[in-house]
Amino acid sequence: MPALIERAGEGAAWRFLEFFTVNIRNKNTRAAYGQAAGAFLRWCECRGIVRIEDVRPVHVAGYIEQMQTLRKAPTVKQHLACIRMLFDWLVTGQVLPSNPAHAVRGPRHSLIRGATTVMSSQETGSSRFSCNNIR
Repeated sequence: MPALIERAGEGAAWRFLEFFTVNIRNKNTRAAYGQAAGAFLRWCECRGIVRIEDVRPVHVAGYIEQMQTLRKAPTVKQHLACIRMLFDWLVTGQVLPSNPAHAVRGPRHSLIRGATTVMSSQETGSSRFSCNNIR
């Protein structure tokens, strides 16, 4: 259990555990989110944040900025998704008044896909596509 969660009390600890056991059904997602949440909470502790209530949007944004120098965009986006979902879960469980990750934007990531090539009837190897055969 991360120290930031333990210090928040028993209700926060239960809510944290429920996030992973009740809210996330896929075991691979649960494992990835567990690592992401742990990494973020340790990062916060290393910066002197001692209470979960003290985490601000600037902290989440700083973590994401640092992650972008170390990891690829899909991994950074996954970490941010985890942090957002975790804090949403803590807000709905009345552990926190608001979600500090709500307004933080993640990195842009898009796959570049080429256009489908158009082939002539000669390239397809079939004459059935020629204009003469269409009735």
